[in-house]
Amino acid sequence: MRISEAIIAGALLALGCQSAAWAQNASVERVPLPPLPIPGAALPEPEVESRAAPVPLSRGVIAPAPSGPAAHTALPIAPFSSARDALKAWMRDSTAGDQAGAVKALEYAAAQGHLAAQFKLGRVYASGDGVPTNDLKAFEYFSKIADENADEIPGTSDGRIVAAAFVALGGYFLDGVKGTYVKPNPDRAFDMFHYAASYFGDPDGQYNLARLYLNGTGVARDPRQAARWMKLAAEKGHAPARAVFGDMLLRGGDGVPRHPIMGLMWLALAREGADTAREGWIVERYDAAFANASAGDRTAALALAERQHGRAERR
Repeated sequence: MRISEAIIAGALLALGCQSAAWAQNASVERVPLPPLPIPGAALPEPEVESRAAPVPLSRGVIAPAPSGPAAHTALPIAPFSSARDALKAWMRDSTAGDQAGAVKALEYAAAQGHLAAQFKLGRVYASGDGVPTNDLKAFEYFSKIADENADEIPGTSDGRIVAAAFVALGGYFLDGVKGTYVKPNPDRAFDMFHYAASYFGDPDGQYNLARLYLNGTGVARDPRQAARWMKLAAEKGHAPARAVFGDMLLRGGDGVPRHPIMGLMWLALAREGADTAREGWIVERYDAAFANASAGDRTAALALAERQHGRAERR
């Protein structure tokens, strides 16, 4: 069936309203701008709160240095000539299935201050890939990255690594590390996610920050703020953020305007980008939403999704 020109025009106008993104001026004090309002209604910007600023770089270290042998002592015999040489060995040993050799190479590169090696080593201990799982060591490696590189330039490869470390720390502060000094601390989780979201513009940080606002964890519950941060992550292609933001627009309420067509559009985009093995809930939300939508809304939403694809391809 043909789509009403009025519906398309209104929907496209709303879509156009959300294309503007906040900007960060790195040459001045790094106080993030609040996210822009979501489309469909004029929402007041949040009041500036003292905790809304990024984590002060003068606050001190987040955690002690990693307790692994490479963090404190030089290896008895340097098996590598440089961190780059060690990373080559890590790739070689990983491909060959020699996890012990791969971890040894990573520890050498990490001890030399190689940022990517430190982050990869944190991930290795978090997942137990070739070593016994050790969340405390993972936490301390991520902390080392955050402590020493918090002012890294956003958008660079190193900046993305540091942002990911802040996001990982946020997750550890939410749940704590059982049997260690790292206790659940929602306030610190907020700090970690907020810094990654605001200073680095990291979509994982923005999504996790939005969830804190949505659930009232570590901060007063504020669905409108949650929608703003969720929108920013959704615009960067973050599939879970697209699904949650779409669901929020589909349902409306709690200060968030109801916009069924836009909500269906974001759910359609989320469904396309979802990892069905790990994010089956996105598929379920998409299926349920489209099953309950009118034929006209479904058609209009899919048309908008196609237009969104066209915009992305032209960038």
